[in-house]
Amino acid sequence: MDRRSFLTLNSSRKAAPVKAARTFTGISPYTGTWGTAQVVHLLKRAMFGAAPADVSHFAGMSMNQAVDALLVPIAATPAPPVNSYQTGGYVDPTGVVPGATWVTAPEGDEDLNDHRRYSYKAWWTGLMLNQSRSIHEKMVLFWHNHFATETNIVQDARFMYAHNAMLRSHALGNFKALTKAVTIDPAMLVYLNGYLNEKTAADENYARELLELFTCGKGPDSLYQEEDVRAAAHVLTGYKVDKVNISSYFDPTKHDVENKQFSNWFSNKVITGKTGMAGTTELDDMLNIIFAQQEVAKFICRKLYQFFIYYEVDSTAEADVITPLADIFRQANYDIRPVLSALFKSEHFYDPANMSCLIKSPVDYTVGMCREFGVKFAPATDYMNAYAQWRSLQSAAGSQQQNIGDPPGVSGWDAYYLAPQFHELWINTDTLPKRNFLADQMITTGYNSMGQRLQIDPLVFTQQLPDPGNPVHLINDALAILYRMDLSGAMKTYLKDKILLKDQEQDYYWTQAWDQYISNPGDTMQKALVTDMLKALYKTIMNLSEYHLA
Repeated sequence: MDRRSFLTLNSSRKAAPVKAARTFTGISPYTGTWGTAQVVHLLKRAMFGAAPADVSHFAGMSMNQAVDALLVPIAATPAPPVNSYQTGGYVDPTGVVPGATWVTAPEGDEDLNDHRRYSYKAWWTGLMLNQSRSIHEKMVLFWHNHFATETNIVQDARFMYAHNAMLRSHALGNFKALTKAVTIDPAMLVYLNGYLNEKTAADENYARELLELFTCGKGPDSLYQEEDVRAAAHVLTGYKVDKVNISSYFDPTKHDVENKQFSNWFSNKVITGKTGMAGTTELDDMLNIIFAQQEVAKFICRKLYQFFIYYEVDSTAEADVITPLADIFRQANYDIRPVLSALFKSEHFYDPANMSCLIKSPVDYTVGMCREFGVKFAPATDYMNAYAQWRSLQSAAGSQQQNIGDPPGVSGWDAYYLAPQFHELWINTDTLPKRNFLADQMITTGYNSMGQRLQIDPLVFTQQLPDPGNPVHLINDALAILYRMDLSGAMKTYLKDKILLKDQEQDYYWTQAWDQYISNPGDTMQKALVTDMLKALYKTIMNLSEYHLA
């Protein structure tokens, strides 16, 4: 990919067919340089953005220590979303008072669920903004894209919160256990009609997606048959949703107790039909049959590769990366952490060909920008302002075509799987101006949305750099964090002389201005001077194509 020409917005541009391997590196342990470039690369892929404090934190570790630390699951369950919607005379008809959580309250009407779904999305955005130093939050988004559901179809916001909590609890755990939890999850049962699946009228919707999108995939080596879809659907008859207890349950009277025959790709396995509550064990029997297929591990490893490494898996990557990762996955009984550990510690991950080769998703772009520049948000205790600010940022990402909670369909967002454009789909004549507008507003007058104003204070970011008083070092150090590829010397000189120094001939013009501000930060005129100079610099940096690459 020509990394500096991807923003041409040529509607006829198509990705060239892969004729040769991009790289011949594999999952052998990485033994090369462990410096700022590698740390920032790891953090931008494993988290949302690379905040300067996080870069400093992980730079003090070895590569193995850094990866191990990122793969530690977050044990604490985050506080659930609250009633932040009781404004303008609106009152929650179920009695949930402002500031109290609604996740265990009665369902309420359609209007109430709309309010709660907005609350849910804002809450989730807040968790991304305030993530700890772990991959956990990024994995929640990965699984949301993999096991896609849509709030506007599920409707019941309580189900959607429970679904998110379920993904969160399994995010760094066992994939097989996660698949079982998703299968009987109330939100998924509603989304793909599982609650309508009964012995007298088997609904194949979820069964088809279970095989095609969630486990086996639809690659050339995935050879399940229509009879497998039908058999899986009959295994799953009888599961219902309980809106009072916000859960699912099994109704044995609605379950098909006949035997279920699978195809020769599944070794002609037969699941013996069971009566009563023993019918629930048929799901375990079926998952054992599915997960015995080697293609399951390969399919998930390809999805991880496309999300965290590169959008296209060529034949060399399949042989040198996917196949050995899949072996690790199966040997680990489908625990996800050993796979991620091998991937993020591999020579392939730190291969220069795999740096700055992905276009940031809208969520990465918006949340990462705020985290890297240290944008100040209201604390969660100030829930009315905090939720409004979080929602305004979530809405900005949604307008750029990544509306968390509502991907465009059961396959997730097109950019993660749709050939040949893949991630280029994030950039078009509608979304690019919106990305640039957000960045421009954030660094200048502030981004105003939904009665809230979000703004980058360039001093917050700059003061965390090692030597901000030196204009050459300032630009190099800022670019090392904000960009994933280096700029030419001529472009760096342009940023220094024309943008930061505004055609002043000597570097000491900036050094003096910065030193005077540091020595007397209460001097409003001096603070305004350096702030305006930094705003011009960062605005230009964010307007260049490189800023959109991760």
